[in-house]
Amino acid sequence: MDTRCRSVGLFGLISALMLLMYLASCGDSRTGSANRTFTVVVFSDVHFNPFYDPSLFQALMAADATHWADIFRTSRITGPSAWGSDTNYPLLVLALSSIRQNQGASQLIIFTGDILGHYLPQTFFGLYDPQNAKNPTPADVAAMKAFTDKTVAFFMEQVRSYAGNVPVMFTVGNADSYTGLGPDSSFLSRNAELYYSQFLNGSVNHQTFLETFTSGGYYSAEPAGLNVMVIGLNDFEFSPFFGDTTSGAVADELVWLDSILASARAAGKKVWLLMHVPPGADIVTTAKSIDAGIHITNATMMWNQAYQERFLQILSKYPGLITQTFTAHTHMDEYRIMSPNNLADTTPGITPYFGNNPAFKVFTFFSETLRSTDYISLNYDLATSPGQFSRYYTFSTAYHMKGFLSDALSQLYPELATDNAKRQLYRRSYFSGHYNFVPVGPESLPITDKTWPVYWCGIGHMDKQGLINCMNSY
Repeated sequence: MDTRCRSVGLFGLISALMLLMYLASCGDSRTGSANRTFTVVVFSDVHFNPFYDPSLFQALMAADATHWADIFRTSRITGPSAWGSDTNYPLLVLALSSIRQNQGASQLIIFTGDILGHYLPQTFFGLYDPQNAKNPTPADVAAMKAFTDKTVAFFMEQVRSYAGNVPVMFTVGNADSYTGLGPDSSFLSRNAELYYSQFLNGSVNHQTFLETFTSGGYYSAEPAGLNVMVIGLNDFEFSPFFGDTTSGAVADELVWLDSILASARAAGKKVWLLMHVPPGADIVTTAKSIDAGIHITNATMMWNQAYQERFLQILSKYPGLITQTFTAHTHMDEYRIMSPNNLADTTPGITPYFGNNPAFKVFTFFSETLRSTDYISLNYDLATSPGQFSRYYTFSTAYHMKGFLSDALSQLYPELATDNAKRQLYRRSYFSGHYNFVPVGPESLPITDKTWPVYWCGIGHMDKQGLINCMNSY
């Protein structure tokens, strides 16, 4: 072959390769680079209150859950819930409509727990049998359970009607029960089929799901089209509230977690971990114990410290396997560094129960690594009552940080102590925009200069003594 022909051929090959590289860097859809990232909507802590209009109670009692939406539409209450109250039907519709608008082509939605409103059993008894509200009869309890089941069914039907066919990966919350004190076995067994069919949309093995969910409220799933295993834990039983009464159940769940992480690694899959309650400090309760000198001798923790230590030991066995951890429960926009390579991002609640604005997040993931690169926070500003949820901030733009989200959040932690602008941004966004408020209940507390050390130290210190030392030396 003529040397010139070989030169032309080589030059043409190099040129073609350079063109492909250029198109890829520009995001040209012809290279498939449009699929390099994808988005996932994450929402949490809806705490739907079916009693927001007590005049509808008898109609709801008499009707099947499929007719509840029609009943709620007859209410004279047409505005969304106010600060200090749980989610009513108008706010639920606003939230789900916005979730659908921001869902895009996502292959799944994530819900990190708490379907039911606060004190739902007690409110039910007060409406159903006022004379025996404090000492409900067995018939009253049976009626409450049936009504709770209908509330769960209604909520899931509403989510499914807006989500389309994509599965809703979930974790159970502490309010998702007949007691309000964590998912009890009766609630789990009676509602397991709803979680399977309406949320997971049949996307996991039926029998495998029922075995772990009915016994302990946890499960794993492998959504189609993604090389990821989603693990939904029931971690409210890790709470020190229970003492050692759940030790056997916790041990079983942690053994299962260890084995399922091992299977994910063996299969070459990455893992997304869903938990309702984050580890570390109960920040609000701890903040209330600060004296005038900002000195504390004790701290209230979210988890039993022995359970937390065992949990973190298990995670340490699988470096790089868990690429994202989602948590909830506090209703606030925050995060926690569980260990150097494992960060938990807490999605703010839809309910404004603790004085926060309703909000949710849309995460962007890199397809090859299944690690998040950014998120958008959308909120509903109850002070202005807009027509829909609006973009509140984008993490990378607001904090001027690029790269994988877990790396950026780790870098942000020390900067929050030294960079006043970023610290003020974090304090404002913590309540999803409603940061100058009067406390609406015993579990809400504004962030002040005095209490800020608790919020900051709570990001980076999961153990009690480390947290105490951090706050006293801030």
